[in-house]
Amino acid sequence: MSVDPGTRITHAVWALLESDGYDALQLRDVARVARVSMSTIYQRYPNRDELVLAAITEWVDAHIYRELAPPHPEETLAEGLIRMLRYVFEPWEHNPHMLEPYFRARSIPGGHRLDAKGFEAVLPVAAQIFAGIQPDYAADLGLVLTNMTYALIGRCAAGDLDSAEILPAMERIIMRMTSDNVPLTTPVEEAANDHTEDFPTFGIGPSFHSPFAP
Repeated sequence: MSVDPGTRITHAVWALLESDGYDALQLRDVARVARVSMSTIYQRYPNRDELVLAAITEWVDAHIYRELAPPHPEETLAEGLIRMLRYVFEPWEHNPHMLEPYFRARSIPGGHRLDAKGFEAVLPVAAQIFAGIQPDYAADLGLVLTNMTYALIGRCAAGDLDSAEILPAMERIIMRMTSDNVPLTTPVEEAANDHTEDFPTFGIGPSFHSPFAP
């Protein structure tokens, strides 16, 4: 059975993004790999941006957004949020080569559709996870998690962070934001008495401070 030219074009874009990267993608190479003419590509996509956006949208549909189960009755807020983030990020850990193209495609005309698709995939279950939570607190959590998500993806796209480090970082953020941190903000008695040698020196891992390194 012959494969539809549109499918061949999409799969060619996926293969070239994986092998050559976002910047190196050329329409003539897509035509060669897909075994179609340039006119066939232009009949479907008026420019490179439209082709890349369509291909990445199809890739996300095929690899990222599966069915997300609703929360069970005993699930805590932290457990629900971590489960939702694993749903989103575990596929990226297995396909890190597509993270940069995804991030870059968000900035091209029409790229907001990728963000909208992500929200549509998690919003129904997210609403159930946040059910009964104080609205202001839920809004603050959403603000922090959304911005941290895009910041960490951007660092991966820039090569400053491994994709496998996103999920552990987000899980730590969730645990901190859903826990009582007041006791942790109060200096312990030993430190107050200047016995600081008993405590480890504060530090951040190299992968997290690299953007600020000289």
